Amino acid sequence: MSNFNVSDIRNVALISHVGTGKTSLAEAMLFDAGQNTRLGKVDQESSLLDFEPEEIKRRNTISTSLASFDWKGKRINLLDTPGSPNFAADARNCMQGADSMVLVIDAVDGVKIQSSKFIKQAQELGLSIIVFINKLERENANYKAVLENLGNSFEASTVPVQLPIGQEASFKGVVDLLAQKGYVFEGDESGKARETEVPAELKEEVDAIRESSIESIVECDDEILEKYLEGQDLTDEDIKKAMREGVKNKQIVPVFFGAATKNIGVTQLLDFMAEYLPSPLEKEAIKAKDASGAEIEIKPSESEPLSALVFKTIADPYAGQLTIMRIFSGSMASDSSVLNSSKESKERIGQILHLVGKKHEPAVKAVTGDIVAVAKLKDTHTSDTLCDEKKAVIIEPLKQPSPVISFAIKPKSKGDEDKIQSGLRRLIEEDPTLQSSRDAQTKEMILSGMGQVHLDVAIEKLKRKFGVEVLLDTPKIPYKETINGDTKVQGKYKKQSGGKGQYGDCWIEIHPLERGKGFEYVDKVVGGAIPRQYIPAVENGIKGAMEEGVLAGYPVVDVQIVVYDGSFHPVDSSEMAFKMAGSMAFKKGVLEANPVILEPIMYVEITVPEENVGDIMGDLNGRRGRMLGIDAEGATQTVKAEIPMAEMLRYAPDLNSMTGGAGVFSMEFVRYEEVPAHLSQKIIEESKVEKEEAH
Repeated sequence: MSNFNVSDIRNVALISHVGTGKTSLAEAMLFDAGQNTRLGKVDQESSLLDFEPEEIKRRNTISTSLASFDWKGKRINLLDTPGSPNFAADARNCMQGADSMVLVIDAVDGVKIQSSKFIKQAQELGLSIIVFINKLERENANYKAVLENLGNSFEASTVPVQLPIGQEASFKGVVDLLAQKGYVFEGDESGKARETEVPAELKEEVDAIRESSIESIVECDDEILEKYLEGQDLTDEDIKKAMREGVKNKQIVPVFFGAATKNIGVTQLLDFMAEYLPSPLEKEAIKAKDASGAEIEIKPSESEPLSALVFKTIADPYAGQLTIMRIFSGSMASDSSVLNSSKESKERIGQILHLVGKKHEPAVKAVTGDIVAVAKLKDTHTSDTLCDEKKAVIIEPLKQPSPVISFAIKPKSKGDEDKIQSGLRRLIEEDPTLQSSRDAQTKEMILSGMGQVHLDVAIEKLKRKFGVEVLLDTPKIPYKETINGDTKVQGKYKKQSGGKGQYGDCWIEIHPLERGKGFEYVDKVVGGAIPRQYIPAVENGIKGAMEEGVLAGYPVVDVQIVVYDGSFHPVDSSEMAFKMAGSMAFKKGVLEANPVILEPIMYVEITVPEENVGDIMGDLNGRRGRMLGIDAEGATQTVKAEIPMAEMLRYAPDLNSMTGGAGVFSMEFVRYEEVPAHLSQKIIEESKVEKEEAH
């Protein structure tokens, strides 16, 4: 790898909805750049970038791969990201390390929902965007329909800088609209093209679209726009200058065409990336916080102190952890010491690496703007900031999305619980959208993630990397119980079995509390009816009974207990006796106070193509959903609703089925609500059956 100036670096994220041929495009780029001796193919399992067994099995990118290579005097750091909604957070994290994005669109399917979400995120992160319309060789490819669809997707103007020569089986090259030249490819996957005149049948279309594109381009530079409006001839350099400004300032989105698996149009895309995409020096200063918590800006300069953001971590049980980071300012040398300001700990930097998939190329140092990997850092994970020890800064990481699906997991073999927890901890360091927890109420170990495939992959990695197998089961719903009425009851525990007996007696009032208030215990005993030392025992007995529930074994919440009277025996009374009395009073009183079961309610956002909205709404009504509204954005609509958790446990595969894989959703807990009476009875009966089976 050559030595480069910062101005020669191009950090580019390859982004798209799943299935558009994004990794095939990356493989063609690597082949053309001499990083591979043959054109890697995902479907032939010869990809340099999709090398994990889980990716080879599914023929889909699951985890972002980094490939650094040289092209025409520039270093391109290419981030090949996943397109599946299950792994979209990984793509979004990696966007934070990029300056530009190549959005890959399928010439048949057009802009799908996940691509629309990525576009929005890229715009929020201030990335320059170019579009590559792929798979022009496919049957039913329709670039005109895709172009029309694209126009509604961006804040900036979409500007075709090419047109395809031929379509479907006859697709063989592209016309460069600005240079007014044709490029016909050899058809041997070499990427080599023969320069030709613009085909006569395309001349009229080329002239019309070229004129429209130039009008959009010159608007990006006031001086050149003035020259154009005055009718002066524009030079090639004028158009290039305006193009650079437009791309850098996110005013235009240039559009390219090709067929990645046939290596058509790839070299032209690479040429454009090298010449027109912004360098790290042209990136706007990023926001951060200093040691005092005050907001500061980090400017992209080698003369500034080191600041780097870790946007990806790869866990390997043999090679150790590989930490991938973007250097935003300063430089980092091998065998140096840095501060992890997120953890307030020092890290020793060993060998700095440039990656091409799983291949590692050592580097002496990393400069401003570079994307590099470092092995075996002891305490550094995704979203951490590394910086100069003398000037601590923290770069604000992106907020991770909430999981949308959860499963209970248990070891296949007894005694593997510790191995499971250790393995999951390593996987979560690699992928922060995975979450592991133990439900205090149900006592189950819960694994949560962004979808069924996400969790399946995590389980496969757990087995492959850490040698432990687990079983998945639908998690129990954490129902709760409460009351809607008031009552007064006595709890009396009296036991005589020879020798010292047991005696405890209390009177309590039970009142419902506002939802979410939990538990309140009030002592109103006067005159020593219950001795002071036994009052806490009554409370402990009540708390124990609350945990076990009364209706179906679920914890009781949102109740106020007032203990106001009782009696005792000078010899037979004890803490244990009053604890039993409190428990008995509570259980009896709850049954008299109109007990009900509560269920968790989730806030859900479901984004689907416009034509699927009716089906989604009908389905949500069947799931006891409460509609909150619909937001339209381009060709997609986001349905907002509140739905019981019990109705959402298996929603992901159902949504895929209803939308042909085009829908995505997110959800988060909002509150508990009362379960309808007919369902409540069913929950109680199921609980009884479970208890009988357990016994």
